Amino acid sequence: MGNDLDPRLSPVQRFGRELARVRREARLSQARLAAHLGVSSSLVGHIEIGDRNPNRDLAARCDVALRTGDLFSRLYRNIASPSSPIWFVRWLDDIEPRARALRSWDPLLVPGLLQTEEYARAVFEGGRAAPPEEIEQRVLARVRRKQILEQDRPPELWVLIDEWVLKRPLGNAKVMRDQLDYLTDLAERRHITVQVVPYDSPCTDGLLSSFTIAELPDAPTAVSIESAGKGEVSSEHDLVTDIWGQYDRLRAQAFRPIDSLEKIREARAQWNH
Repeated sequence: MGNDLDPRLSPVQRFGRELARVRREARLSQARLAAHLGVSSSLVGHIEIGDRNPNRDLAARCDVALRTGDLFSRLYRNIASPSSPIWFVRWLDDIEPRARALRSWDPLLVPGLLQTEEYARAVFEGGRAAPPEEIEQRVLARVRRKQILEQDRPPELWVLIDEWVLKRPLGNAKVMRDQLDYLTDLAERRHITVQVVPYDSPCTDGLLSSFTIAELPDAPTAVSIESAGKGEVSSEHDLVTDIWGQYDRLRAQAFRPIDSLEKIREARAQWNH
């Protein structure tokens, strides 16, 4: 990478700046590079000035066309998941965006896909020490993930959260009110079902980790599992079957969707005080 990159650049701007630099060194116009990549020259121009996000395939094609090894693939990973652990990159790149259904459980937090920007910021600020710019990059990356909920054919989303999540303070009271308002709005969408698992549930499955199950249209079902300090993504049959079993047992203990919405509204009212 060039040595003149401003550390304050966002990952998208950094990708564009490097693309422009390498293209010029290769003595290619934007139009010539676009022809090699199979895209329009205007798209190359927008990416170079940092107002369009490249996708993973385009990043890989840049590496091939410009003979840069894995430079642009690595820069893309910083866009998709800045500061995320390596094990999670596969999930963000290849699995979550293609899923036709996602089923998740979290005993501690509102799941990432359903977090407001301020709630996500409170989560990251309360984690390991990190400079403010890194926290902001992680927040923006989390917000970008939610784009899959707004596409023409979004995945079916089935969310289980522990009742204590509604009462656990993150940020301040306004952050919690806004988060629970947003959670309520999402739960009223046809393709999103949110169920609350009672805090006094006798089911102990899932207490040690959060997980998500992804059903894919053209690949085996995959799971993402995260516990303190480690995580993994796997399509291994026995592990997927075990996680499915945990999910089914937790869901059997959960409030019905309509009752879960009422629980969320009740918790939201408590944050007015």
